[in-house]
Amino acid sequence: MAVIGSSVQPHFQAVIAAPGFCLGVCCDEDEVQRIVFLPAGPALAARNALAAETARQLAAYLADAAFSFGLPLRPSGTPFQRRVWEQIAAIPTHQTRAYGDIARTLHNAPRAVGQACGANPFPVVVPCHRVLASGGGLGGFARQNGGFLLDVKRWLLAHEGC
Repeated sequence: MAVIGSSVQPHFQAVIAAPGFCLGVCCDEDEVQRIVFLPAGPALAARNALAAETARQLAAYLADAAFSFGLPLRPSGTPFQRRVWEQIAAIPTHQTRAYGDIARTLHNAPRAVGQACGANPFPVVVPCHRVLASGGGLGGFARQNGGFLLDVKRWLLAHEGC
């Protein structure tokens, strides 16, 4: 979940504007390869049918946090990362879990869960923003511990009423 500067936006098949940030979509005709948080900027019209559908679904979520995604996501990550992402994807809207809770479920360490969250290639669709530090603190987000991305995490949580 890296933040990428606007100079590489032409590599995205779509860019969706959100309040205070954008979401860049990388996909081919068959699968979404990744979604990336970008600083606020202009939207970019979809360049293929899947990018248009991904943009439509992301916009639907931004309008209604209860929206359920149905996108073909390219399999990626290690087996452990995929298990973490499955746990994250199962967190209902309007709810959160702690890194430690997920770690206990997977018989692993909270730090490993945090690292897997940071490697999530499909933020918002696989809602890693719903994973918090013990005691309800924000923890990190997208491998960052402050700044722009924590503001995005705060917005996403507030959007979902968490």
